[in-house]
Amino acid sequence: MISTAQTLALGGVILVGAMSPGPDFVIVTRSSALSGRRAGMACAAGIAGGVFLWSVVSALGVAGLLAASALAFTIVKLIGAGYLMLLGVRALLAARRGGYDTAAELPASGPSAIAAFRQGLLTNLLNPKVAVFFIALLPQFVPAEPAVTDTLSLGAIAALVSLTWFTVLANIVNALRGILAKATVRRTIDTVMGTLLVAFGVRIALQSN
Repeated sequence: MISTAQTLALGGVILVGAMSPGPDFVIVTRSSALSGRRAGMACAAGIAGGVFLWSVVSALGVAGLLAASALAFTIVKLIGAGYLMLLGVRALLAARRGGYDTAAELPASGPSAIAAFRQGLLTNLLNPKVAVFFIALLPQFVPAEPAVTDTLSLGAIAALVSLTWFTVLANIVNALRGILAKATVRRTIDTVMGTLLVAFGVRIALQSN
């Protein structure tokens, strides 16, 4: 059984990790800025889903196989890097095309809620650094003889904390959409976020196991 102290400690570490600038932060910010709160929160839900899955498989020891296998790690790393660079290139192409006419058209300039959820989920699942993070963290909280409920509880805590933070982020960005509605600002967002996504993809591709 996970104690209250362990729950608070795990939640605190997960929160710090979620708040650190990275692909998840970028993808939620872009979804919220270009498509509004619904897409931003959908993206946050996708990330939380990825966090839950990584937490559970890490607690079960399955994710350790990924870290132990150089080939498996490299495959996931390259797929994840390629996906981030693809999203980044799409954003850069959108900035190059322009066509940001009016604030009324703002929701159509970014991903739909379903697409945002998918982007959040895949961005998290295809980031091997997330797997390494949970592999290093969760063993400190897993009981010697964990029950299924213990494993699910760890995943639920990690997912809930991540969902809370990224939902707050999505709402903050959405509150600023009056400013973000300007065509020049929207082009800047696509340019900056696209560049960051490509940079994160390159960094992941070049990192070692």
